[in-house]
Amino acid sequence: MGLLPIFLKLDGRRALVVGAGSVALDKIASLLQTGAQLRVVAPAANPEIRQLTLEGKLEWIERPFASTDLDGNAIVIAATNAPEVNAQVYREAVARGIPANSVDDPPNCDFFFASVVNRGALQVAISTAGESPALAQQLRREIDEQLPRDLAPWLQQLGQLRREVLATHPPGDARRLLLHQLARRALCDFALCPSRLLARAPLDQQSAKVYLVGAGPGDPDLLTVKALRILQAADVVLHDGLVPRAILDLAPPTAELIDVGKRCGAKNIAQEEINALLIDYARAQRTVVRLKSGDPLLFSRAAEEIAALNRAGVAFEIVPGITAAFAAAAAIRSPLTSRSSASSVIFSTAHRAAAQPDDQASLAQPPRDATRVVYMPGRDLRPLAQQWLDEGLPADLPCAVVSHAAQPGQQFRFSTLASLGGTAPDPAPSLLIAGWVVSEGRDWTQTVLASLLVHSAPLR
Repeated sequence: MGLLPIFLKLDGRRALVVGAGSVALDKIASLLQTGAQLRVVAPAANPEIRQLTLEGKLEWIERPFASTDLDGNAIVIAATNAPEVNAQVYREAVARGIPANSVDDPPNCDFFFASVVNRGALQVAISTAGESPALAQQLRREIDEQLPRDLAPWLQQLGQLRREVLATHPPGDARRLLLHQLARRALCDFALCPSRLLARAPLDQQSAKVYLVGAGPGDPDLLTVKALRILQAADVVLHDGLVPRAILDLAPPTAELIDVGKRCGAKNIAQEEINALLIDYARAQRTVVRLKSGDPLLFSRAAEEIAALNRAGVAFEIVPGITAAFAAAAAIRSPLTSRSSASSVIFSTAHRAAAQPDDQASLAQPPRDATRVVYMPGRDLRPLAQQWLDEGLPADLPCAVVSHAAQPGQQFRFSTLASLGGTAPDPAPSLLIAGWVVSEGRDWTQTVLASLLVHSAPLR
């Protein structure tokens, strides 16, 4: 025999509990949460129920059960220590058409109390139809541990947004689809929250958006506030392989995470396929975040994605991020420009930094005092160092290689241009900074190391 799982409104309606001992107390606690007008009938009551009476939370009738006690009640609970009394309460309630529950007596029950997980207005109820309340309680604990703790405020915001949708959009399949979309999305409080903009747009103009977002160098604390808010509202996240798990975990649990990066130069997915995914997900009215390590406009193929989105007529927005060069410079405590030693900065990859003589990019030689920042310098730095020496850069030009900038495994080493390739390869991902400004970071490091050596010397 199947049961109909329902949630019954009892606010302001009368409910009767027969019995006022420990068995009844648990049911009373559940009923009080509903706002029911609760009456308890019993010749004696335990101290907790007496206290609830004094607080005005229920009415206690100090006498044995009488048939007239059933009149006017929406539901009845029989919870005495006497099975014959419970059976009588149930029979008379059924005769009056009042749903009744006789505690721990399944044959004499029209309904069963469930084990409930609460998150504000969200309730997850588990019932075993009276077969094993202990199992229901065990399942409740397991579900409670798995559900996020912040569901209550999110559901409250979602409810308000649903009411806005119902008040502003006409009934139909389009409105129903919109409500289902909103239930899969994170909500945020700022005015340009993608979910709120989606809810308020006309149904015939519903379209999602692609966000090209900079994830920064890897430390979640270095995400911009805007990047965090957009990531938390994403339906789909297409991310680079270098974006760490700590940042991906900031996306909603319902968001689809797709790794579109490459490993050691080997592409996991072609750029054309990435472009197609961005367009397809956006046309399916999903909010898409293209999450790129560092800044999305620097050595990230953003130009190809922007061109594809423009051709497809898909709306997009660019959210800048902290590029790895800034994190690397911060790691070695070095400026990138200085009034005394560097008036410009050159950003390049290893290929462009060691351009061949017939390469048009090499015709305009940069200033000799420029700070050179090389992304993805490669494992063997000797060809790049030799190229720069051939161009006339001094052999004693200070250099620094920073690996895993702003991440837990961050490390760096200082060198000169002449000895740049004379050590074992640096851990990837790494970044090379070359210029006279690097000496300022090197001097700071040497000072700190000297201080550590002094302070770690044994006392005499």
